[in-house]
Amino acid sequence: MKRGRDTRDERAGRTGASDRRRPAPPLSSARLEELALAYVARFATSAAGLERYLARKLRERGWEGEGAEEEEGRAADPPDLAAIIARHTALGHVDDAAYARAKAGGLLRRGYGPRRVSQALNHAGIDEAIRDENAPGEGARRRAALALARKRRFGPFGAAPQDREQRVKLREKQIAAMLRAGHMLGDARELVAAPTPEAAEAWAAEGDDDEI
Repeated sequence: MKRGRDTRDERAGRTGASDRRRPAPPLSSARLEELALAYVARFATSAAGLERYLARKLRERGWEGEGAEEEEGRAADPPDLAAIIARHTALGHVDDAAYARAKAGGLLRRGYGPRRVSQALNHAGIDEAIRDENAPGEGARRRAALALARKRRFGPFGAAPQDREQRVKLREKQIAAMLRAGHMLGDARELVAAPTPEAAEAWAAEGDDDEI
């Protein structure tokens, strides 16, 4: 009986060892190109976003030739990420201006304000000039504030407490939430203080017609 148990244990150990995944080999130029192409095909990204992704893969996997450089007495040529980014930009796979327009528009439709839009584009590595071009105008800014108020039931879109002190506290809390979402203080106050949904919608419609 003991021999049988040992045999099974040994067999299970061998099976478990064979099931372990082997470490992925270091990246070559061809494999790095394949990863870049797969990434831009699957995700909308900025040039900086693609560069961060490839740099992370290099940190995880290493670069082909690094292990042999000491034996050969020379340093391995580093991967040319800039050239990869340039190729995908030239092919139209990466377009910072188009990415910024889509990203800004999506955030505004979800109810985020201009500060959050700018922060998101900055985090994506978008150049300041492109960020400025995609800053929302007054109309887009007001519509974004209205979208957030509707979604979160702020101001006239939600029930207000009968008690005046509680009503003031609720408005302050809602204004603070709108500020965290990137909206301007004046816009937050105007919307939260609107007496009716129709008044809030009219306020949003008073802005200009800029679209992103």
